[in-house]
Amino acid sequence: MQTTTAPRGLGAVLRRDPTAPWRHLDWPLLGAALAVAGLSCLMVFSATRTSMADAGLDPYSYLKRQAVFLVLGLVATAAVVALDYRTYRDLAAVSFLVSLGLLVLVLTPLGKEVNSAQSWFELGSFQLQPAELAKLAVILLLATTCSSGRGPLTRQRFLVCVTATGLPAALVLLQPDMGSMLVLVAILLGVVVVAGARPRHLAALAAIGVLGVAAMFHFDQVDDYQRRRLTDFARSDGVAGASGFQGEQAETAIGAGGLFGAGLYEGTQTKLGFVPEQQTDFIFTVVGEELGFAGSASLLVLYGVIIWRIWRTALLARDTFGTLLCAGVLAMLLFQVFENMGMSMGIMPITGLPLPLLSYGGSSMVTTWAALGLVLNVHMRRFS
Repeated sequence: MQTTTAPRGLGAVLRRDPTAPWRHLDWPLLGAALAVAGLSCLMVFSATRTSMADAGLDPYSYLKRQAVFLVLGLVATAAVVALDYRTYRDLAAVSFLVSLGLLVLVLTPLGKEVNSAQSWFELGSFQLQPAELAKLAVILLLATTCSSGRGPLTRQRFLVCVTATGLPAALVLLQPDMGSMLVLVAILLGVVVVAGARPRHLAALAAIGVLGVAAMFHFDQVDDYQRRRLTDFARSDGVAGASGFQGEQAETAIGAGGLFGAGLYEGTQTKLGFVPEQQTDFIFTVVGEELGFAGSASLLVLYGVIIWRIWRTALLARDTFGTLLCAGVLAMLLFQVFENMGMSMGIMPITGLPLPLLSYGGSSMVTTWAALGLVLNVHMRRFS
């Protein structure tokens, strides 16, 4: 008697296919990012619960919103990995033009000024920061431009990259948002170096940077509060200004944590609200005070895993475009982590940059997860 087997479904075929993208999801990268984002919810809650309760407001308000931002970030990651990353080459120019348009519009009465910077759109109870979206758009355009030809990076492509970064950087500086402007410069440097920039290209970039900074100060394009931040950071007489006070309180909070910290929700500096903007710019001080050196070191290990996996994916990428996408994301995250932690510890000037995946804020959270989605996409499709 002859027996027949039922035809196997698509799921069985995919399980046998070694090149199926889902089989190559980078779990260490995803796990480390989720761990940092989960820690973010705890730290944001700790930084805001007392002040919200004292004001007669819901102490869980920031926690709930940060959890929503995390979910939106994961949705963005899923959306980014759904399409083959090579498809985004065709969308690079459009996304760049859209981001430029948003950066122009935010400078009009449509934008909202917060903390002396007109950098946000008010969307009901949420805020959208176009500068965060511009980081992704610049990464896409630079990776597309630098991978469009064979051989070393040519002068023409280098000039296109400088122009493509300079336009949004200038608009961001007008807000003013020096921190985001520096991130765009870091992205440019990271991509062109990996793309094979020659020494003369880097020398030209350095010269442009020096002339640009000199011009900004000469023509008063740097706000007074930004000048004060740089001045306070450079002072050696122990006399602190407003931003110097922020830095001193941040250092005090971190130093008070000791080896194992004061305990979750038990940090004195945090509970009494001594550190300004603690849930955003200075979220690392909550980690330092309440979880101590051990918690801070663990956070650094998680960031180290994220950086390592992005670098590994850049090396394993199937094409130059994938490698340069990873290089741009790596430069963006590495600069922000170093600058944010550095300003909290007093070794870098205060710029107002968020700590990726940890600071409170929807634009930063969603953008970072979308950027990690690009890296996951490259890793998943390195055999296809």
